[in-house]
Amino acid sequence: MKTVAALLVFLSLAIVAIEGRPGIGIQRCLCRGAGLRMVKPTLIEKIEIHPVSPSCGHVEVVVTLKNNGGRRCLNKESLFTRNIIAMTAKKTKSVQ
Repeated sequence: MKTVAALLVFLSLAIVAIEGRPGIGIQRCLCRGAGLRMVKPTLIEKIEIHPVSPSCGHVEVVVTLKNNGGRRCLNKESLFTRNIIAMTAKKTKSVQ
């Protein structure tokens, strides 16, 4: 009887630990696929950086383009995107 109770407690803890991890279950990320490696900087109206969250297990960089060009996801591994992230971080530090 004690073995069954111990097993139930273990399974309950395992389920709670698994459900609390990001990236498990349904992902509701904005970006699908790798994303664009580069966008012409003069076309960018707004930059959004979405950090890792419970709904999406990776960082996403989304740019809104001028003249109703829509929103595009950038490849976070590209040099262009890394420079944008660094530039945005630098701006936010200087504002604070």
